[in-house]
Amino acid sequence: MRPLIAVAGRNLRSGRVTGWREDALGAPAPYLHALRRAGAQEAVLLPTEDVDPEQARHIVARFDGLLLTGGGDVDPARYGQDRHPEVAGVSPSRDAFELALTPAAVRAGLPILAVCRGMQVLNVALGGTLHQHLEDLDHVHRGPDRGWSSHPVRLEEGSLVAGATGRTRVDCSASHHQAVDRLAGSLRAVGWADDGVVEAAELEDGWVVAVQWHPERTADSDPAQQGLFDALAERARLRPAERPA
Repeated sequence: MRPLIAVAGRNLRSGRVTGWREDALGAPAPYLHALRRAGAQEAVLLPTEDVDPEQARHIVARFDGLLLTGGGDVDPARYGQDRHPEVAGVSPSRDAFELALTPAAVRAGLPILAVCRGMQVLNVALGGTLHQHLEDLDHVHRGPDRGWSSHPVRLEEGSLVAGATGRTRVDCSASHHQAVDRLAGSLRAVGWADDGVVEAAELEDGWVVAVQWHPERTADSDPAQQGLFDALAERARLRPAERPA
C-alpha cells in the first residue's frame, strides 16, 4: 500500500514566486523529497482555508497520515498571550486551518509528523503554550540573520523519536526563536537541547511525533533524520482498522 499523506501547505502572497502575479500555495521541496524516499509517493498539498471541526474531520478521513511543516509564528492570541515584538510571519488563515486540522487528525488516529512550527501548532492545538522569544532566555537556536544553526538533541530511550532515528542523541539543523513553554497535557517531552529547551514531544497514544528542528534539511544524507519520514510512512501504511487505538 502506498500511503496517502496530507501536507499542510502555506499561502504565498503575490510576488513571493518570481514571475507569478497571483497568490500561490507551496511547501518546501525537501519535505516532499523525504516523503518520496520513504515510499510515500502520494502526497497532497492542502490549501489553507477556514474549516469547522466537521469539515476538518472529513478532510483527514481521506488520508493515511499528516505532515505539519515549518513556517511563521503562531499568533500568541491563540494561546492567550499578547504578542512579543519579535513575533513574525503570522498567517491568520494558516493558523485557523492547521489548528482545526490537527485535533481532527489526532482524534482520527492519523499518524502525524510535526516539524518546527508544526510542533508548536500541535502543542497549541492540544492546549499548550509557547515561549515567544527564546533569546530573552539566552537560548539561541538559529544562526545570524535568522539563518540556520546546528546543535545536538538528547532523546529519551524507548521514545517514538528515538525509535525512528535509531539514536538517543542526534545532530540537528534548526532555525527557530520559539519553543514549547507549557506542554499540552496529552503530550510528553522526549527530546531536549543541551540548554534544556524541549526539542521533541509525542502523544501518549498512537503515532504522533513532533520535533522542533528541521529533519528535512539533512534527511537526504543523514539516515537518522530520514528515519522520521520513514517511520511516518510505515505507520501510515497500516489501514485505519489495523491501527492500534
